Order: sequence, then structure tokens, then C-alpha cells
Amino acid sequence: MEILDYAFMQRALLAAVLVGITAPAVGIYLVQRRQALMGDGIGHVAMTGVGLGFLLSWSPVWMATAVAVLGAVLMELIRWYGRTRGDIALAMLFYGGMAGGVMLINLAPGGSNANLSSYLFGSLSTVSESDVTAICLLAAFVLLVTLGLRRQLFAVSQDEEFARVTGLPVRALNLLTAITAAVTVTVAMRVVGLLLVSALMVVPVAAAQQLSRSFAATFAIAVAIGVSVTIGGTVTSYYQDVPPGATIVLLAIGAFILLTALATPIARRRVRAAARLAAQEAGDPAECAIPATRSGTGKVGV
Repeated sequence: MEILDYAFMQRALLAAVLVGITAPAVGIYLVQRRQALMGDGIGHVAMTGVGLGFLLSWSPVWMATAVAVLGAVLMELIRWYGRTRGDIALAMLFYGGMAGGVMLINLAPGGSNANLSSYLFGSLSTVSESDVTAICLLAAFVLLVTLGLRRQLFAVSQDEEFARVTGLPVRALNLLTAITAAVTVTVAMRVVGLLLVSALMVVPVAAAQQLSRSFAATFAIAVAIGVSVTIGGTVTSYYQDVPPGATIVLLAIGAFILLTALATPIARRRVRAAARLAAQEAGDPAECAIPATRSGTGKVGV
């Protein structure tokens, strides 16, 4: 294939596959916890890390990872100990992170807001070998956590009080989930962009839930959708010269709409079948009734 003849596209496709796997793998826990917008908050605060990387002439990916993890930890601490509610903490991450990133990138030597564009919306041509190395290492951490601790994370996501009663370290697991989400954001920012990464964490999971309600099946389908749309968006971006992040997110939304349209009639048929079965059981048809026996006196035997 022509697309594989170019080194930058090989790097972009590898990064896209890793993003397609890791984003839904973390997103399924965020959706269960009703924290679908956490990726947005972390994505905004990661902008400060990108700006700091430019200012200090360090790797923007690693700096963004450090700042995003710090922001996620602070958000969890505010939610636990502060009187401020979680949505206020998210708002502070949104605006503070965005303002910090813009300020720092402009303070950097030769820096301008144009330098943020590839991190905000994704860019195929700027994925370097060092970026791929960082993405591979960070993706390995994400998969280690989301697969290795899937039972514990699922229990905490479903019911924190029950998980606490069973002896699970709920606060530590919540903190680990937040850190893993922060790492996932920085994994995805070179392909999807910081402003759109949250969609890739949530939409494939929502699409998978249209077909399955079990955790394992939803996880597998969401990852399959994530990989499909990231590869499809990357290839489309190369041939049509369109933004990769926007293309990937639109493909994910299209997959959600398609699966919803396919799942709705199936769900209706299941409901009607269940209703007919319930009606039959309530009617107690004669062929299902237990025949009575009679004694020699002509009365029904006991």
C-alpha cells in the first residue's frame, strides 16, 4: 500500500491503533462512573503541560503526562476532601488548564498559539519517533491497569459503597482510574487532539452498549470500534487532506448512530417476545397444567 511507504504514516497508524485500544479501555470505566467529561477536563489541563514543555524545551508529551496526572490527582483530592463539588473542580481544570497552556506557549522562545494546533486537534505529520516511543510506553501502562485490575475497577465503578464493604481500596482505585485517564489523554493527543480525545473515550463505549450489556462484550466491541475509527480516520485524513481528530470523532459518532439504528428493532422484538412469554405463563395453558388424580370415593386426591 502506498500509505505504508512513508515513515510518518507508519508512525501515525501505529499511534492510531494504540489510541483506538486505550481510549475505550479507560472510557468504559468513566462511563460507568458517570464521569464521561473527565477526559475533557484532563485534556484542558494537559495543555499547560504542552506549553510548559515548549517553555523548558522538554518533550511536550512527557511534560503533558506529568501535568495531566497531577491535575487528575488534584481533582480527586478536591472531590474527596473539599467542599467544592466535582463539577466545580472540572470547571477549574477546564479554564485554568486552557489559560495556562496559552500563556506558557506564548512565553516560550519563538512560541505562539499556532504551536498548540497539532496538540489541540491532532496532526499526522508531526508524530515523531520519540512520540511513538512515549505512546507505546504509556499505552502499555494503560492496558496493564485496565485489564489487570478490571474486576476491581468494575466493582468500584458500579457501586463504591459495596466495593468498600467488600474490602477494596476504593480511594486508591479511584485515584488510579483518574491517573490512567490522564495518561490516556496524552497518549491520544498527537492523533485525536486534546480537545477531542474525550469523545473517543466515550462514544465507542456508548456505541458498544447498543449491542451488549455485559462488561466483557462491551469492552471488546468498544475497543474494536475504537481501532476501526482511528485507522479509518487516519487513512481518510491522508487521502482527503482533512483533520485526523475531527475525522476520527465523526466516524465514531457515525458508528454510534448506525449501531443504534440496528439495535432498536432488535430490542423491540426482544421486548415483545418477553411480553408474550410472560402472558403465556400468566395464562397457565391447559397443556402445561398438572392433571389432577381422583380417589376411589370420587373426590380429588390429595
